[in-house]
Amino acid sequence: TDLTVRVNDLNYGAHVGNDNMLLLMQQARINFYRSHGFKDEVSFEGSVGQIISDALVIYKAEAFLGDVLNIQVAVTDINKYGFDMLYHVSNKESGKEIARGKTGIVCFDYEKRKVAAIPE
Repeated sequence: TDLTVRVNDLNYGAHVGNDNMLLLMQQARINFYRSHGFKDEVSFEGSVGQIISDALVIYKAEAFLGDVLNIQVAVTDINKYGFDMLYHVSNKESGKEIARGKTGIVCFDYEKRKVAAIPE
């Protein structure tokens, strides 16, 4: 997915802040889910959605206001209760790598308020 860096994505260094990189990855994750027929992160099937168990970002370069970031998403390490999502962020115009990321996804039943198995 392609996302444009907005003014509210910047920190005092005038580049994408570390917290906002996670938000950009979240939007890419939502776009990924929607492209596979899911409504959003909290409704995979019935009351089962996802929670984030861990997050990692490795920064390679700065991203600035107006930059268009291409964020590629992949799923790996699938198990009974979840999976990992990997992110590769690059500047669409220059091709320069901006960041790499990973989020641990655990399926969660929002009605029962507990971990759930991955739905079919």
